[in-house]
Amino acid sequence: MLQQHRLTTLQSGVRVVTEAMPSVRSVSLGFWIGTGSRAESDEEAGLSHLLEHLLFKGSKKYRSLEIDQIFDAMGAELNAGTGKETTSVYARVIDEHVPEAFDVMADMVFRPALRDIESERAVILEEIAMYEDDPQEKVFDVLGEAVFGEHPLGRAIIGRASVIAETPADQIARFHAERYQGPNIVIAAAGAVDHDAFVELAAAAIAARTEVPVPQPVPAPTLGGARRRFERKDTEQYHVCLGGPGLARDDERRFALRVLDNVFGGTSSSRLFQEVRERRGLAYAVYSFTSAYQDTGQVGLYLGTRPDNVKEGLSVIGAELDRMREEPATPDELERAKENLKGRVVLALESTAARMNRLGSEILADLPLLSLDETVARIDAVSLDDLAGLVDELWAPERLSAAGIGPDEERFEEALAAVGPALVES
Repeated sequence: MLQQHRLTTLQSGVRVVTEAMPSVRSVSLGFWIGTGSRAESDEEAGLSHLLEHLLFKGSKKYRSLEIDQIFDAMGAELNAGTGKETTSVYARVIDEHVPEAFDVMADMVFRPALRDIESERAVILEEIAMYEDDPQEKVFDVLGEAVFGEHPLGRAIIGRASVIAETPADQIARFHAERYQGPNIVIAAAGAVDHDAFVELAAAAIAARTEVPVPQPVPAPTLGGARRRFERKDTEQYHVCLGGPGLARDDERRFALRVLDNVFGGTSSSRLFQEVRERRGLAYAVYSFTSAYQDTGQVGLYLGTRPDNVKEGLSVIGAELDRMREEPATPDELERAKENLKGRVVLALESTAARMNRLGSEILADLPLLSLDETVARIDAVSLDDLAGLVDELWAPERLSAAGIGPDEERFEEALAAVGPALVES
């Protein structure tokens, strides 16, 4: 069963949340900041990602090499990530190293020196070039553009090369000051942690800072009709995604959507995997996926296959979409999907990192932290009617956008026609 979490809000507005796991000696620490690519204007596209990199270039107290040496000496790994709506800096250490690890991480997050900017610009420009050469990754952003259009949710997290290369240092510093403050930050820890002692660490590390106006939240996207996007590239495979708007992260139907995704393409026993890969050998990678944001979400599927197989592969996917609309799941599939999800939830509870991620992301999103029993009850309550309602809403043919990367757009269009006429007419 989940241990009781404890939550304290500091005078600065920073929230500190912990969950004790008495059976372990390690602690997972995370700083969660409510900023990502969605919070950026066109002129700022990529600054959240650039700033995440610059946190590792040193702080007021620690130089970059010193940060690496400290964590290496602890046998720990320090990492970070930028998403559509959040940035996180996290590490896992043994309990005796928590004060030192926390001091370094807090100084990086709250007081970055923002030095060596030019060298890190060059690193990210190389990362962008690598991303452009990876169609299996880029096609998901092409789909995002098709689904969300000009809204920032449709923009790649990695950013734009011109912004990375040209944004002056003072603008980067202001971007940090606006977003890395007060209620926009959650500090989370799970494992061998004492809440009161951890709160003391946090309070001591957060010095008085000059508050600046926080940018207004970006409104929800106004979603139009389905769109198609194709990028020509001399690749050995066609990389294809189909998808559309999904559910917001606080939607009560999110548990039903996880069950539906599990049945459709989220596991090795799912319909897509079995029909496309196992029975016909048309692809190595085929699966469905979901994403959830503050006020909307996304559903989708991915297929990567050789030119000779793309039309047949999408034809099979079209048949599975039709089948899902007729019968979202059999009773056996529904039961298996529920048990799969419950098993994954319970297994994740053995990981301090998974618990810390849950604490940080859900408190930052103002979501309730459900107990294990509550989560299991929500999964058990999902019915076949719930799945049917989601299919009608989220996977209706006229709502689906299509994205592709490959050598020939005409072949891509022919393959889409094999899915169904709605994709051709969009």
